[in-house]
Amino acid sequence: MHSSLPLAPRESPPSKVRHEPFSGLAALVGNTPLLSIDAEFRGHRRTVFAKLESMNMTGSIKDRMALQILHRATVADQLKPGARIAEATSGNTGISFAALGRALGHPVTIFMPDWMSAERINIIRSFGADVELISKAEGGFLGSIERAEELARRDPHVFLPRQFSNSWNVYAHEATTGPEIVSQMASNGRTLDAFVAGVGTGGTVMGVARYLRRVNPGAHVHPLEPANSPTLSTGHKEGRHRIQGISDEFIPPIVDLALLDEILAVDDGDAICMAQHLATSLGLAVGISSGANFLGALLAAERLGSDGDVATIFCDSNKKYLSTDLMHREPVRSDFLSTEVKLLGFSVLPRHCDFCPPGTRTSA
Repeated sequence: MHSSLPLAPRESPPSKVRHEPFSGLAALVGNTPLLSIDAEFRGHRRTVFAKLESMNMTGSIKDRMALQILHRATVADQLKPGARIAEATSGNTGISFAALGRALGHPVTIFMPDWMSAERINIIRSFGADVELISKAEGGFLGSIERAEELARRDPHVFLPRQFSNSWNVYAHEATTGPEIVSQMASNGRTLDAFVAGVGTGGTVMGVARYLRRVNPGAHVHPLEPANSPTLSTGHKEGRHRIQGISDEFIPPIVDLALLDEILAVDDGDAICMAQHLATSLGLAVGISSGANFLGALLAAERLGSDGDVATIFCDSNKKYLSTDLMHREPVRSDFLSTEVKLLGFSVLPRHCDFCPPGTRTSA
């Protein structure tokens, strides 16, 4: 397997940010706990490892990518002091750039489809960012990207992170998410044999894939998409779905399917049921994409059999979805995977101090 995506330069400074004011922010991003969740699926006991990314600064995995991109752009003098940051997003990325941008002294403008949850929109606005909502008639997600590009054409001082094509997005997860999972599992005597993640920008799945191809070439890395909108499988926008944050109408430029294994698909209603089940059975308040990822991880574990360990991502909490179908009773279909899952309990693999930013380590 190979990839045409250029890697971020190896001679660049390490991702453990040392430069002020980034050093303080780095202590709030990454190095999240890893959950070990026991379940029965189709009559077999399985364990799924899940990164609890709601523990990041703004409550989602997108903080990793946003901090990395802003730091690299600042070091390269691409992001000038006080310059405006503008990005197209389905929500979590906008929240990350809004918060981190303001912490670093930058005004922020976010373009996003107008059908995203009210919580996401209001959280972005709460950080003082400008939000411009784009309707389906105006192009939806692709229209949001074009509006951000148009703003930058009018004002050359505007910085565009371009999360869907920025290789630092991939590097953020190659340098942090992948190594953290492998290290946390190793400390528990386990080996990462397969990884599953829904594809929004694709940064998470591609970054973890790049890391695993070096340290465990035989590991499987599965991208996941909504069965209702199989963009990765078809190569174009197809159908509609309710799993906010993945399958954003196109295949992102940073995604190289040749580096990945079988695409897994989960129905959006099934993902909602699973996220509800994780909350009501285990007290794990996760978003809809986390429900999808958990079901995808169970499918990957089923393919591996009893000898393989699978990890995935719980991207965020349920707090950004309280106005969505996550809070409604979802009609259950007979083919839903979630009906075949019995959750048994979970334990927590703590943060690993190999990944603590300098100055934050404590002795045991």
